[in-house]
Amino acid sequence: MQVRAGHPIVTEGSAPQRFYTLLEGQAIRYRILEDGRRQVLNFLFPGDLIGLQSALLDETTHTTEALSAVRLCVFERSQLWSLFAKVPRRAMMLTWQVAREEHFLGDALVTVGQRSAQEALAWAFVTLFDRGVQTGLVQNGKMPFPVRQQDLADALGLSLVHTNKTLAKLRAQGLVKWSRGTLALPDIEALAEIGLVEREQMRPRFFL
Repeated sequence: MQVRAGHPIVTEGSAPQRFYTLLEGQAIRYRILEDGRRQVLNFLFPGDLIGLQSALLDETTHTTEALSAVRLCVFERSQLWSLFAKVPRRAMMLTWQVAREEHFLGDALVTVGQRSAQEALAWAFVTLFDRGVQTGLVQNGKMPFPVRQQDLADALGLSLVHTNKTLAKLRAQGLVKWSRGTLALPDIEALAEIGLVEREQMRPRFFL
């Protein structure tokens, strides 16, 4: 299935009968509070699952929206258990995906609660860029990055003004190059040090 940029893939409050693997493109997962404020939960890259929570819990508690044009592999909810029963290796892939998601969300919670604005932005850039390397999005030191500053602000619990000022400092230090939907990190090790990031050895991605 293909979805255009800016269109929802799954919608908060719905009970869809499908879940997806993101094959191409990037997406964003978020929740909207009753007063309109938004909390970005995650940025999604090729290989990430979309809508699995809905398939297991009968309700979607967040919205996932395409940041760029995306291509999805579609799975029917009714076939979930028979898929795992017939191909046990799929269950291991699913477990790996869920564990990786839990690890990311735990680190994100620490970032929102404890990292300063500069540390938080550095953490976000390094973490997302490393995910881009792992999924093959980084070519010649550059990665497609259709994210807005408001998206980063909503993910990190910062105001847009504070995000803009902090980003300007990182750019002035030559640590972040982000323009026209492309991201490059000339000195990712220095940026990781600022963000208090313990970079892990890249491991092969499992695709469901």
